[in-house]
Amino acid sequence: MIKCAIVSGGSIGGLFAAAALIKAGWHVDVYERTDVELSGRGAGIVTHDALIKALRAVGADLTDLGVQVHDRVAFRKNGERVATLPFAQVVTSWDRIHQMLRRLIPEGSYHLGAHITDYTQTANDVTALLSDGTTRTADLLVGADGFRSAIRAQMLPEVTPQYAGYVVWRALAHERDIPKDVHAELFEHFAFFTPAQSQIIGYPIAGPNNDLREGHRRYNFVWYSPAPAVVLRNMLTDETGQHHPISIPPPLVRGDLLQGMFARAKDLLPAAFVEILNHSERPFFTPIYDHHSTAMYDGRVALSGDAACVARPHVGMGVTKAAEDALCLAQHAETSLETYSSLRVPASLRAHMQARELGSWMMEPDLNNADGSLHRHIQKIMERTAAAVA
Repeated sequence: MIKCAIVSGGSIGGLFAAAALIKAGWHVDVYERTDVELSGRGAGIVTHDALIKALRAVGADLTDLGVQVHDRVAFRKNGERVATLPFAQVVTSWDRIHQMLRRLIPEGSYHLGAHITDYTQTANDVTALLSDGTTRTADLLVGADGFRSAIRAQMLPEVTPQYAGYVVWRALAHERDIPKDVHAELFEHFAFFTPAQSQIIGYPIAGPNNDLREGHRRYNFVWYSPAPAVVLRNMLTDETGQHHPISIPPPLVRGDLLQGMFARAKDLLPAAFVEILNHSERPFFTPIYDHHSTAMYDGRVALSGDAACVARPHVGMGVTKAAEDALCLAQHAETSLETYSSLRVPASLRAHMQARELGSWMMEPDLNNADGSLHRHIQKIMERTAAAVA
């Protein structure tokens, strides 16, 4: 008899879990709370060997995965190089990974506008309650509904995301819009600028619709910047005065905050990164949170991806961690969710702790490092950022 699973959350983590279970012979239904297909998220994703392996394992087509970078370069404020590290890696985009996985879900098994709010279970099955009052019953429920997971909130109410004290500003610049001198200085590299209590990362990714042609790609700009809780509250308030808890939709970021960010960038950043910002699409920010679940199952319910653990984005492991969760879950879902949890909880904890360490190095005050040339951990930062977690 075919086993049936329900996956709460249709983003990348949910798609990975669904694809892995389908590959293992399960019937899977995915429930995504948004009422339109998820797309248009151009944010960069750094790949790892484990992610490539997982994509192959679920049957994804890896053609034109992303842009190859060959080295990592750290700059000081005047544009001079501080350090160079050979580090070959493929960088891709959220859109591309989502597209690859979405194709693996059978027609009729991906349900939009359907939000699972809680669940009940017996020894034999689990029933998910949807926000419209309807229910669905299956052999397994997978909570892959992100860091604000309703499934985790019921399973582990004591585990809540904790604000890290800083935000990340993100922007994308089209390659064709970048001045030639800036393109020559930055575009082909995974670039760093690491002054005290701040950090810039930048790297090339594909253009819209995974366009990898030279001149049609984009540059992904990431800026970690301190924001105490009282400052964050102001940042999460839109033009109408409405406060948005946790995060704010990008279009609602106030104009005065953008103006302030551009002014700080002009004062603090190397000129090349300022030009990237000046030629980018409208920047936006997200607060940095993290959490770690001490268990990833309860009866017939399992957590996966960001629902189980969020590691700060310094490690670039969010998608890879979700992929490894998915493969492990598919392997053990029918026989032992306890084994799944015992394997993935410590693996998630390693990513969680490495990300926190990288974040602590970034936030270190150092009056001698205003220009980004003297960070005492620069070599480790370059080696461990967006790299496989040991």
